[in-house]
Amino acid sequence: MIFIDFEDKTPANTVKHDDWPSWKPWPQEDWNQWLKTSRNYVDKLQALHQQGKVKERNLFIDNHASHWGKLKPWLQVLSNGKCWFSEVRDKFSHYDVEHFRPKKETRGLDGTARDGYWWLAFDYTNFRLCGNVGNRKKGTWFPLKSGSLCSSFDNRCEESETAFLLDPTDPYDVVMIAFDEEGKVIAAPGISEWEKERVEETIKRFKLNEHEPLTEGRKNIWQTVSREIEQYSTAKSRCAGGGNPVAKQKVRDHIHKIRSMTRSTAELSAVAKWCVLFRNDPQLRRLV
Repeated sequence: MIFIDFEDKTPANTVKHDDWPSWKPWPQEDWNQWLKTSRNYVDKLQALHQQGKVKERNLFIDNHASHWGKLKPWLQVLSNGKCWFSEVRDKFSHYDVEHFRPKKETRGLDGTARDGYWWLAFDYTNFRLCGNVGNRKKGTWFPLKSGSLCSSFDNRCEESETAFLLDPTDPYDVVMIAFDEEGKVIAAPGISEWEKERVEETIKRFKLNEHEPLTEGRKNIWQTVSREIEQYSTAKSRCAGGGNPVAKQKVRDHIHKIRSMTRSTAELSAVAKWCVLFRNDPQLRRLV
């Protein structure tokens, strides 16, 4: 999982950059129209909901899925083309626009169903980019901690809900996750028991440790970074006294490789960072 800085970003103010030459910012009037259409859709959903027409309300959501689909290229740009939950580009299947809070129905920890967050169906701040593997596994699950406030259309309080699932747009949630040398997602050291529960539920619901291509990809990254670290350390020891220009160049080469793999634009950069942090070496930490 990687942190996605969503705040104050829109398709109209997300600038074009070298990594995504096909991306062009939306004209402001196009974005305004998208927002207007969203508001109109929610008004229609509200009318159906107040008439008790839940089936028709949910059908309306399904029939207008293309509306949120228009934002998929923008969501990709925000994460350098990576799934926000797995941090891979192809190993988690094709991308879905995931509704973090389920739009039609949602289930709690014990499987009990309740009405979904239908008023957020066309709210872009509820959208996340997720590989199909994880999105299909998560489905309508969105458990809340026992005793948590529960938002509804008449009493909106999503920000005060105590959710189990970690949110990639929350910088505090992202740091609860770490990785091991076997390619598994684990709870970060030092977090609370409640936070560990959240990590475990997120791993389970998004299939973050069950999908073999994903765990193998993480394992390969860990092994590659480990080799770079070993070769860096060897070269560094050989030029510690000076006078070994070849070894000095090798040190620079390995530093460049480690930094490139831990850069936010790299696939599975969080795994590469944890491989470095796992060494508990202050000099290595400075590289990331």
